[in-house]
Amino acid sequence: MSNQGVDPDRRRFLTLSTTVVGGVGVAAAAWPFLASLKPSERAKALGAPVSVDITHLEAGQKLTVAWRGKPVWVVKRTPEMIASLDKVSGDLRDPGSDQKQQPDYAKNESRAIKPEILVMVGSCTHLGCSPTFRPDHPAPEVDANWQGGFYCPCHGSKFDLAGRVYKGVPAPLNLVVPPHRYVDNNTILVGEDQGAA
Repeated sequence: MSNQGVDPDRRRFLTLSTTVVGGVGVAAAAWPFLASLKPSERAKALGAPVSVDITHLEAGQKLTVAWRGKPVWVVKRTPEMIASLDKVSGDLRDPGSDQKQQPDYAKNESRAIKPEILVMVGSCTHLGCSPTFRPDHPAPEVDANWQGGFYCPCHGSKFDLAGRVYKGVPAPLNLVVPPHRYVDNNTILVGEDQGAA
């Protein structure tokens, strides 16, 4: 067979076009498979770890993410907020966090791995309402010695800036600190214990 009359530019164009169409077809076929490897929303809701980027979280701010169908708060505390934790210890039901509401690595005054970053489930331990973040102080309408914290307007439960419950309120326990770990300085993995890399 003779190659006379064959246009090399046309042949290159047809070869390139076939390659591109074939590549797009392979990518289209692979996409559902690759997407199936990612945890589904249902799996995340059932407890798959959730990655939280805190790069842009500023001091005094709260970020909310969902984990296991509940709100999880990440609060970047200021030095003044951290200093306030000691000022309310006498007003708290469980200031030493003796009740098992946090992993062992968060059983300290700040209830955190890093004192400036609080990670906590945002559900009141009374009836599961979502308390409001009240970093303002003084706030005599909340408490005479209010140094900032979380206030549940539904039934009046109060928690300090470490999620520790005040005495004399309906909530029986401190707010829950979920298992979490730092992937790097700006990324927290909620739902996986520290040291479980």
